[in-house]
Amino acid sequence: MLIPEMVISSRTNARVKQLRAAFQGHARLSGGMVAIEGDHLMEEALRGGMVLKTVFVSERREVPKIVPRGVEVLRLAEDVFGSVVETQSPQGVAALLVPPVFVVDDVVGEASDSLILIAVGLQDPGNLGTLVRSAEAFGATGVLTTPGTVSGWNQKALRASVGSVFRVPVVGVTTSEIEELKGRGVRLIAAVGSHDAGVTAAQEMDFTGACALMIGNEGSGLSAEWTEMCDARVTIPCPGDVESLNAAVAGSLLLYEASRQRAAHGSVAQ
Repeated sequence: MLIPEMVISSRTNARVKQLRAAFQGHARLSGGMVAIEGDHLMEEALRGGMVLKTVFVSERREVPKIVPRGVEVLRLAEDVFGSVVETQSPQGVAALLVPPVFVVDDVVGEASDSLILIAVGLQDPGNLGTLVRSAEAFGATGVLTTPGTVSGWNQKALRASVGSVFRVPVVGVTTSEIEELKGRGVRLIAAVGSHDAGVTAAQEMDFTGACALMIGNEGSGLSAEWTEMCDARVTIPCPGDVESLNAAVAGSLLLYEASRQRAAHGSVAQ
């Protein structure tokens, strides 16, 4: 790693503009790169096998020792660095990396023991990021997202996942691709409210085989189109006086229950 002597002081510098575009989610302007900020996310990215293309450090901080040899390092003036990143208290280090490309097969894995989370129209990046983290924690093979769901590389989703997005396959899919899961032996299980007809309590649902948990939009839940596609409907009994649970909380609890059952049954997903 070469430590740069020159400090970039222009906000219109081409590399600064590329980093800004990556933070804003403009794939074309960023050259397909994803931006990350902070020492912890950089550590998690490297632990997940990500390839860092460029590391940016503010002029007053040291270059992290974890930066691999051969990675380009650019030093930015404090005001330039602060104008690019999205956090209120910048840590002084950011990076551009090449995002992994996953396909449905990476998520389905061995159909006999797949545990999949399907995010249907989730718009809150914090919810998606939390679900990706829970997916890793409870042994899910991956996360599928339908059109209208926020990107897993959204900055808030990335931070909420605390690095899990670097290791858990997150794949955008169509309705037909979800329907095809059934032909591959994967049961589709819709998470719904307790008032829905034909619903099974989470602790009574069988999660031991290959299955995909479908979590709906934060406000409207799952539409009839999605629930009719599913093989079963599951709910989380709540003795308290609440109408529904947050999408990330509900999905995490169901993933936990699935993990608990599968561990007892000896069918924990790998």
